[in-house]
Amino acid sequence: MITLLATVFVLGVLIFVHEVGHFLVAKLFKIKVERFSIGYPPRIAGKKIGETDYCISAVPFGGYVKIAGMVDESLDEEKLKEEPKPWEFRSRSSIQKILVVMGGPLMNIGLAFIIYFVATLNYGIPDISGPAYVGSVVPGNPAAEAGILPGDKIVAVNGRKVNTWDELAEIIHSSPGKPCKLNWMRHDSLFTAKVTPIKQKIVDNGDIREVGLIGISPKFRMKKVGIGTAFVNAGKTIYDLTHLVIISIVKLIEGKESIRSLAGPVFIAKMAGESARSGWGSLIGFLAFLSLDLGILNLFPIPALDGGHVMFLGVEAIIRKEIPLKVKLIIQQIGMFLLIALMIFIVYNDIIRLVHK
Repeated sequence: MITLLATVFVLGVLIFVHEVGHFLVAKLFKIKVERFSIGYPPRIAGKKIGETDYCISAVPFGGYVKIAGMVDESLDEEKLKEEPKPWEFRSRSSIQKILVVMGGPLMNIGLAFIIYFVATLNYGIPDISGPAYVGSVVPGNPAAEAGILPGDKIVAVNGRKVNTWDELAEIIHSSPGKPCKLNWMRHDSLFTAKVTPIKQKIVDNGDIREVGLIGISPKFRMKKVGIGTAFVNAGKTIYDLTHLVIISIVKLIEGKESIRSLAGPVFIAKMAGESARSGWGSLIGFLAFLSLDLGILNLFPIPALDGGHVMFLGVEAIIRKEIPLKVKLIIQQIGMFLLIALMIFIVYNDIIRLVHK
């Protein structure tokens, strides 16, 4: 039940915020919004205020907006032969159209930024300065098998003295698969053991690289920061994660990363449930990451995504006329077919991953 509720909450917020972005930008440019729905049809109840029908619909995953004059599968091609009304999407400049389409993804990215900003302002940033004290140990990993415990202080690796966690990490990361001799203190006792860091891909400064890990994390305190530092830190987090997503996609295209590394709704539901059990902080952090992910991916020029619509609008701006609706629909249907096929594979991969875990 916790997993189900957490999944509905996360996906609901993500999609709802996305649609609010389209809605707000359309309203900003005084484009008529015919309907704003919480949930998907069939419509259950609602009230028309001004020109917009605000309603609640039966399927409780996010919502949708219907913008007047936006050409999609629901608009008859004959409509294109009519002169667009002043309040319709079709009557606006290319820049305004693009901004309306991009409103959803940018709202998702904005939500992620706000969450990271507020979290940093409230909790601060991790401070790992000082000696290399162990904060936690992952069961079954090399450090745990060597007998290292939380609270131990790593003092040397391969006879080289380490004074900070960064020095320790640098040595371990550069030794994947290579045995290392560790010395650590527990109270007044000195312990020694050989550990072999396992090879693992990690995020480092927004990039993915293979390093050695032994399954420990640092003991740290949260350092309070001001508004300016929180703002900069949130921006850096957004930049690093955006870089990571783009690099990951590029590596998928180049064949350097397996498509099996992609996660789908089953895995997302699992992670949402685990995050919810860890507390609201973990769940909101997971929400922020997915919101950023959704925003970035939606900006890619893929038919059936917002980035695909932006691509169409860019072509129309260049050729100075609308692309025939039938051409748009064929391209979008091909894109949708490929996306559905990819999603089926990802769901299958999620299930296999969970079964064999």
